Amino acid sequence: MHDEDSNDSSEPTLRTEERIKIKIGEAKNLPSRTQGSSTPRDVYSVVSLDQEPIFKTCTIERTLNPFFGEEFQFDIPRRFRHLAIYTYDKDRTNKQDKVLGKVTIKRDELYRLSNKEHWFPLFPVTQDSEVQGKIHIDVHSSESSLFVHVTEASSLTQINGQCDATALVTVYYTNGRSDVQKSKVKKKTNSPMFKETFIFDGTLGDWIELVVSLHHDISGLNVFLGEVRIPLNNRDTLSSLWYYLQPRKRLTALNHINQDIGTLRIRIQYTADHILQAHYYDELCSHILNSPSVQPVTSSVVYLLGKVEAIQPLVRLLVFHNRIVPMMRSLAELEMSKVTNTNTIFRGNSLVSKMMDETMKLTGLHYLHETLRAPLEKIFAERKNCEIDPSRMKDKSHLAGHRVNLKYYIEDIVKCITSSVSHTPPLMCSLFHELRGAAARRFPDNQDVQYSVVSGFVFLRFFAPAILGPRLFGLTSQQIDEQTSRTLTLISKAIQSVCNVVSSKTPPQKEEYMHCVYEVQHVIALKQFLELISASPHPLQQSLDTPVIVKESFMKKRAQGRKPFGRRNFKRRYFRLTSSGLLYAKDKSKDPLCVIPIADILSVQRVTYESFYRSNMFQVIQPHRILYVQANNCVEENEWIHILTQMCLNQIDKYHPSAYIDSVWLCCNSTDKNLQGCTQVGGTTNDIDPTWELARIQSLAVTYMDRLNNVMQACECQAVYSGEDRCFLPDWIIEDVPSCFKTLATLKDIVYSVERTKRAMLRAITGRIKYGSK
Repeated sequence: MHDEDSNDSSEPTLRTEERIKIKIGEAKNLPSRTQGSSTPRDVYSVVSLDQEPIFKTCTIERTLNPFFGEEFQFDIPRRFRHLAIYTYDKDRTNKQDKVLGKVTIKRDELYRLSNKEHWFPLFPVTQDSEVQGKIHIDVHSSESSLFVHVTEASSLTQINGQCDATALVTVYYTNGRSDVQKSKVKKKTNSPMFKETFIFDGTLGDWIELVVSLHHDISGLNVFLGEVRIPLNNRDTLSSLWYYLQPRKRLTALNHINQDIGTLRIRIQYTADHILQAHYYDELCSHILNSPSVQPVTSSVVYLLGKVEAIQPLVRLLVFHNRIVPMMRSLAELEMSKVTNTNTIFRGNSLVSKMMDETMKLTGLHYLHETLRAPLEKIFAERKNCEIDPSRMKDKSHLAGHRVNLKYYIEDIVKCITSSVSHTPPLMCSLFHELRGAAARRFPDNQDVQYSVVSGFVFLRFFAPAILGPRLFGLTSQQIDEQTSRTLTLISKAIQSVCNVVSSKTPPQKEEYMHCVYEVQHVIALKQFLELISASPHPLQQSLDTPVIVKESFMKKRAQGRKPFGRRNFKRRYFRLTSSGLLYAKDKSKDPLCVIPIADILSVQRVTYESFYRSNMFQVIQPHRILYVQANNCVEENEWIHILTQMCLNQIDKYHPSAYIDSVWLCCNSTDKNLQGCTQVGGTTNDIDPTWELARIQSLAVTYMDRLNNVMQACECQAVYSGEDRCFLPDWIIEDVPSCFKTLATLKDIVYSVERTKRAMLRAITGRIKYGSK
């Protein structure tokens, strides 16, 4: 989140929230390991903000044309300059992996490339090309001298987690000579304060160019961090400005020479929402929340905006305000009334289907993890062969053993699902109850359809996709090999086929080889499961005997309470957050070294870089000590802080943003270790930010206003030429012309009123921005 502007009370009047969804499709024509041959590679890609790795794909082995097909989505917690995708060759001897090339996209170009698939050429990567950060330089002259004041630099590249920066200041003269001066080394910081002035002899006509380059000083070697080139041919270039660091000039020229090292297919969705204060969206919010009461429902805001890609923010807003159940009831009744073939209810991309998908992802993720994580981890660990398709087997003598393996895994997963009734999220149960009730009212003599409307969602669109693609649902972060992937496909097929039998719509199996895994007891058990999760809008919920895993990853921690002095003693540990507490261990399979109950987590806050000279640090504040943790990147840090803050509900008013080092709090210089914090704790975070959702809806309404205007024109046409085909739009239902037109006209007035306010604020902010400011 980035504040664009603030008023006198320090409350931001406009903030920007950015989100990226990126799909890495495939790479083509990568260079072989040996020139002139076709030796394959083991290839993976890494998504980075600037040079900070965020996500990594699976490794595709023995190929020069790897297909990844992986998708990543994340909120951007900080300002960034480039989105970069690096492609690597994994070293089979476990040495350092080799980077093959990268795709770099400037932040300003993301809008233009958004929502489209592109093939990008890969460019070479060298130490001199890996540049980030900026530097402030003040240049002015007198009659006989040039004064270059290097004030500070910000967000420089870190080399192996360290940055000891020095500046080389070079002036080139018209007579061909140059003069080089060097700053002092600023150790252990990627945002050094130089505050040094360098003086060069001459007059304005004597100088051609000023070059300020930054280097990491290590063991007498200088690692290039970036440079700035400023022409000195007139006084207009002599000023005090911030400059982005650039790669070496000669390298930039080389990169424009065609070097065919392959291409990468990528699809990017980028959104940057400028969000006003909440009260600006009050009218829009009321208009949307009134949708369940609108008759007919086709004249409601939710129905109309649901047709223009606004499903996700609409669902999140309705869930936040407890209006999703009545809204889904109205929409389900509408779709049921149009059904002629019961086999197609809520299939495809109907409005109800898309809204249910979003709701289940929003409210059911923890439930999904609790239900499927254990049996899936067993599959990943055991890696038993479950192939039962004879056409895929070289040795058919193993067929019987493979069937036993597959049936065991299916039995295990079915048991986990059918035992999870009491843990099913109440909101999901309420929605299943409404869908089942709508089916019963529409088809009172067909009980099978009552099962199919629920099973279609909970099995076909919830459990089966998660089994098929566990990485997409956060059920595992490990790479899934080809054999295990095939096992998951077969299990998913089995679950889907049992679902079809439950609803009596199709034969048990389409493929003959799958007949052997069909079990009547599975059908009976899953039918009972469907009955229970949809029987009541408020089923009996029981407390969890086993804590639910909420989040887990390897991170680094500083020893708690052992060494009150110094900045060292960081260890890599496996962290796991459950519904009962936070624990860490030496490895995922090891016993916990420490367990912190949720009740003992008083607050979770960021830690300043200067505390440990480490980025992405946060602190878990407990009654008698503080646990300092370093996340692997800024996105992971943001996610851990967000979820921990949600669970612990801040129990203190103030905290120390810096650490207690060498017997002093670095933030307030107090020597009292037990001193209450010096900085006010911010508000708690919610899983849903209703103001952001409203801003997203308003932005989408403006973006798709042409399509909404077409509906308004169709309403006007039908009012004049009732019943004529030229007045109707495909995929749109206008049941009541006056109410539909009124809803759209009101919506249009509201969203354009907000848009005018937002644009006025952006113009005012832009007008105050000074060129070269930080």
